Amino acid sequence: MPTGYNGKILRVNLSSGAMSEETPDELVYRTYMGGSALSSYYLLKEQKPGVDPLGPENKLIFMSSVISGAPLPGLTRYTVAARSPLTNAFGEAEAGGFFGPELKMAGFDGVIIEGRSAKPVYLWIKDGKAEIRDASKIWGKDTGEAEKLIREELGDPRIRVAQCGPAGEKMVRYACVVNELKHANGRTGMGAVMGSKNLRAIAARGTHRVTAADPEKVKEIGKKVLELLPQSALAQNLKKFGTPLFVMPLQNSGILPTHNFQKGQFAGAEAISGEKMTDTILVKPEGCYACAVQCKRAVKVEGKYKASPEYGGPEYETVASLGSVGDFDVLGAIAEGNEMCNRYGLDTISVGVSIAFAMELVERGILTRKDTDEIDLRFGNADAMLAMIGKVARREGIGDLLAEGVQR
Repeated sequence: MPTGYNGKILRVNLSSGAMSEETPDELVYRTYMGGSALSSYYLLKEQKPGVDPLGPENKLIFMSSVISGAPLPGLTRYTVAARSPLTNAFGEAEAGGFFGPELKMAGFDGVIIEGRSAKPVYLWIKDGKAEIRDASKIWGKDTGEAEKLIREELGDPRIRVAQCGPAGEKMVRYACVVNELKHANGRTGMGAVMGSKNLRAIAARGTHRVTAADPEKVKEIGKKVLELLPQSALAQNLKKFGTPLFVMPLQNSGILPTHNFQKGQFAGAEAISGEKMTDTILVKPEGCYACAVQCKRAVKVEGKYKASPEYGGPEYETVASLGSVGDFDVLGAIAEGNEMCNRYGLDTISVGVSIAFAMELVERGILTRKDTDEIDLRFGNADAMLAMIGKVARREGIGDLLAEGVQR
């Protein structure tokens, strides 16, 4: 077996409660080395064509790669894949954070989830053992509450939790999977697939380190990376400003998505830039497992709008989708919207552009105040944006329609 892998895939059937371990052939591992590639291998090999993305026959796969969990910067990502309820085609989404490495250290390279549980459950994986547990007391809770309850129940604050959130329970077609409350497998509705299976979360805890063919060489590379990072202007700027540092370059290039993509420049760009975030609401930069770049944001907002560092802070894509796309130039409102999405388990990009799409329909006279539940859905109204995030996540009123995605 190639080093870097455990050589074990966990298969879980939620309909029957059966679980089993599989040991893929070494050729499979060497041919499909990435989490995306391994997920594709299993979906193409096993998934029946034409299955309902939100039905029990859809397979949901959590998969890591050969380098996931190595003690080097940038190697934390893992894949969640299934047939997408948003596109009805192949769907996958990647996330960083800590869950991917923890799953590897817990003894499995991936998890294949089949069927549908008759009641809410979560999966608990620790050092090569797995258990399906009752999730009735966390069902309906926001991600922060659910994570806290799981860790209390299992008695370990170091457990890593990936979960679908209340939006996934409601099968919002662009619900995401969130780990550590702030790292999202954001695209293609993987949280909705998770919710459709009555699987609220996967909790992982591992004490085994990822193997390497040449541990000393890995240490040497890690040391060299740490030496080189201070010499990289991009790495230093990412640490200082995070991915929102791209707001002003895109603005100056005329390609910052604005007014539902009708324009490429936004008058309020500076007010929502990475520089402004650093000067005003940033508490500290944060990073993923073993990464010294620390491009993630932890922000705090008090007053009319509120946001807690516990839920991180907006990435560039969120600053655009909950900012310039809807003509919103209030950084505090964007930060609160980002926290709401992380609490509910919503993809910030899809929900932002869905709301901006509705605002254009209002602007064109296609939707009226009666259609929008009397919410003043006009460009620039950040309070309306926040109200709509909640309605989409709960599938209330017009939010139930927007939860289907702009194409539907």
